[in-house]
Amino acid sequence: MQPNPVMKKLGLAPTDRAVIIHADDIGMCQASLTAWADLVDFGLVSSAATMVPCPWFPAVAACCREHPDVDLGVHLTLTSEWDVYRWRPLSTCDPASGLLDDEGYFPRRAESVQERADADAVQREIQAQLERALAAGIDVTHIDSHMGTVLHPRFALGYVQLALQHRLPFIMVRLDEAGYREMGLDEVGAAFAVQLVAQLEAQGVPIFDRIAVLPLDQSTDQMDVAKKTFDELPPGLSNLIIHPSADTPELRAITPDWPSRVAHYRAFTSEELRAHVRDSGVHVIGYRALRDLMRQDR
Repeated sequence: MQPNPVMKKLGLAPTDRAVIIHADDIGMCQASLTAWADLVDFGLVSSAATMVPCPWFPAVAACCREHPDVDLGVHLTLTSEWDVYRWRPLSTCDPASGLLDDEGYFPRRAESVQERADADAVQREIQAQLERALAAGIDVTHIDSHMGTVLHPRFALGYVQLALQHRLPFIMVRLDEAGYREMGLDEVGAAFAVQLVAQLEAQGVPIFDRIAVLPLDQSTDQMDVAKKTFDELPPGLSNLIIHPSADTPELRAITPDWPSRVAHYRAFTSEELRAHVRDSGVHVIGYRALRDLMRQDR
């Protein structure tokens, strides 16, 4: 593929490596908010995203009003995956929308939403989540997708349209047709994705070369995993996603993957990892820089 055009706009060479270090699920629970506050102070993580339908979102919004320069996006949420800790849509209580399970919450699995949800209902819901974040005083820097649910072909164009409407960057990866087919798209879908990315980049929309996710199924110290991930980042623009939380009784009660979330938090508040990132030559940026580029091009 051709070099990513956003690199030149960032003042970097095509062979340079730029990465957003991104904390997901902020506001899902209190433990995520505690971790995020510490990560902001430490300064290695460069961006985060909040789950607007979740119980601790009001506390996230209050923190943003006190610290308006934080780099925070909206983690568009259409699932509620835990057994005893759940949340509901903002825009509807109608089961016909396909956005509620038999208990009245978001479905637990992305596939359930992708198979059953009405596309118009999904669009209204993601619009409502972004609008609530803006109304709460958050200077939203981007949008992305919890569990990848809204990236399904049935919803993806609405997701892109929402981002363009508000001139916000969003998660999408630039691949050739073979790469998109490996992701599960059919031949027609892969060709359409290549065409869409070309059109978006021509409009000045930044698209990622790689999305990396620190694992949630490894409960031990993740320092070596994080170092290896940075070492293997390719040239171009990458997004490294982590799921940090403080170790609290609440977190342990909510999710069985709590040890991994705590390991993410500890790794990214360590001087050892900060030094490794500095010495690696990787350029750490935030979503705010990409949003500024989009709005300048516009």
